[in-house]
Amino acid sequence: MQLIIMDSRLARSRAIHLTGGRLLAVFLAASLVLMCMAALLYHLVFLKGAREGWPVIGAVLRLVVQDEFAQRDRFVRQNIDAMARKLGEMQARMVELESLGERVSGLAGIELPRKSAAPGMGGALIASHSLSMEELDATLQQLDQLSGQRVDLLTVLESRLFDQHIHKHLVPTESPAPGRSVGSGFGWRIDPIVGKTALHAGLDFPAETGADIVAAAAGVVVTQEYHAEFGNMVEIDHGNQIVSRYAHSSKVLVKRGDLVRRGQKIAEVGTTGRSTGPHLHFEVLVQGVPQDPQKFLTAGSQAARKLAAAPARPAGRQVAGR
Repeated sequence: MQLIIMDSRLARSRAIHLTGGRLLAVFLAASLVLMCMAALLYHLVFLKGAREGWPVIGAVLRLVVQDEFAQRDRFVRQNIDAMARKLGEMQARMVELESLGERVSGLAGIELPRKSAAPGMGGALIASHSLSMEELDATLQQLDQLSGQRVDLLTVLESRLFDQHIHKHLVPTESPAPGRSVGSGFGWRIDPIVGKTALHAGLDFPAETGADIVAAAAGVVVTQEYHAEFGNMVEIDHGNQIVSRYAHSSKVLVKRGDLVRRGQKIAEVGTTGRSTGPHLHFEVLVQGVPQDPQKFLTAGSQAARKLAAAPARPAGRQVAGR
């Protein structure tokens, strides 16, 4: 394409040659300028109409704002409803936690104060509404306070159960000769060596030489020596002025100052010292006074039977409504 521009005053002319590419570029540039001008004009007119309250533009603005607020309200409402459902699940868990705390408190020997029963409520559901942010916040604060009380209670229960666990493991209630029966009990008997009446201050467990001797409870080895009457002897201090004694062993596996756990092998059966044959002589002393070890062993076996016979309590799930 060729354009000829004529100037009448100067009697001159000028020819401009336009190719296809140039025409396309000119067309695109003109379109872009027109679009920018139209957008600017629309913005100015719309802004002026919004400020001055023109009827048509004001109605359009109200529709746009109402739709935006409605979408925002639906989004907030969906989030609140989801939080309310989650809150209901948390309340159900708190009910389970409270029931668990009551059962554990019974095991720990702590009697919780009885709570007054909630007053009965009911009736037909006339109308309902979703939770507001204020109601949700108040419920969350109550739940937070209740969870704090439950945590404090369970902390106390944990401490009490830990003390009981330690106390149980520090009392010599486990048989020091597993699988062996008592041959000679605690009390007065005819001494097998001199044939006279004498006090037997422990229990004798007959066994073959080399059989296991285990600690009846956890503690610290305070004595490991050869005694003229007890032979190779081990004494374990369990605290609270309770000491257990293991005598006549053929081999000792611990030394003074060792920490031993409940049921740990500490020696092997023998016939050292004043003995007529291989056996374990077992004593329990409280404040230095010999006690009947059978009482401790019987208490341990009874506790084990009760624990084995106790039925498992399934935790029932409860649902809290809102």
